[in-house]
Amino acid sequence: MIVTLTMNPSVDRTAQLPAPLAVGGVNRIAAVDDSPGGKGVNVARVLTAGGVRTQAVFPAPAADPFVAMCAGTGITTTVVPADGAVRINLTLADPDGTTTKINVPGPELDTAALDRARSAVAALAREARWVVLCGSLPRGVPDDFYADLVGALRPAGARLAVDTSDAPLEALAARLPDAAPDLVKPNGEELGQLAGVDGTELERRAADGDTTPVVEAARALRDRGVGAALVTLGGAGAVLVDDGEAWFANTPAVQVRSTVGAGDSALAGYLLAEARGLPPRDRLVWAVCHGSVAASLPGTGLPLGLDPSTFRATVRRLD
Repeated sequence: MIVTLTMNPSVDRTAQLPAPLAVGGVNRIAAVDDSPGGKGVNVARVLTAGGVRTQAVFPAPAADPFVAMCAGTGITTTVVPADGAVRINLTLADPDGTTTKINVPGPELDTAALDRARSAVAALAREARWVVLCGSLPRGVPDDFYADLVGALRPAGARLAVDTSDAPLEALAARLPDAAPDLVKPNGEELGQLAGVDGTELERRAADGDTTPVVEAARALRDRGVGAALVTLGGAGAVLVDDGEAWFANTPAVQVRSTVGAGDSALAGYLLAEARGLPPRDRLVWAVCHGSVAASLPGTGLPLGLDPSTFRATVRRLD
């Protein structure tokens, strides 16, 4: 079983625009799609569609429409009782694939809700292969929440993955190696936050075809106790550093319709491949293929139940 924790779930509302966003002007919407979201929920949806037993944990009022929305997708959930409606995040999607995100902070969680979340994940971790800690933290949650949780969950024996950004990610980095997870899934900017380097420069160099700085930063994390780093680089592909090996992979170019959920899908693809016992090289291929398909779908479209025989990727080992 794979457990995902989403502390700041959201209804992802995507508005498809028939023309590029006119800042300061009047914009008309061609279509609107609402999907249950938050990184861990997205990962759980892809894993479930891939046949992996998954439990998605998130705080929400029991009667919140978000809970029913999740049930409608077929994922198994553990709802941590909490006050405050689940937030609604808005994405404006231009026809050329440019996405403008407007994210709401989310309701504030009190100490009791945090304790319930910790207890729920700890109980499930005893039977889990992986526990995946995903996304931003809402108000009321300390920045080092994930760092604390990694240390608290390690005795349960589950492997631990973290996919977050900004202050929670920097708090995790400050606690390495004691809070080192088995897997991190940053993009280039987030890798910079973890490794203490310029993430914008990492992404620029990768876009120019030079992944050496990304590999060096990811290997520095390995030296600080992190098991593996799956670094997604948008259209430039992805890099995996694991067990002393470094791999790069990319897929043929796709028409990008929305980047929402692409990184979550890449993480899910990696975990799907790992659950099948595939080696690091193939985990990276599954990751980039899932991420690429997600980017080609409108709204928060997720690559559900992909056929591996259709995967097309260029992959090479890096020195």
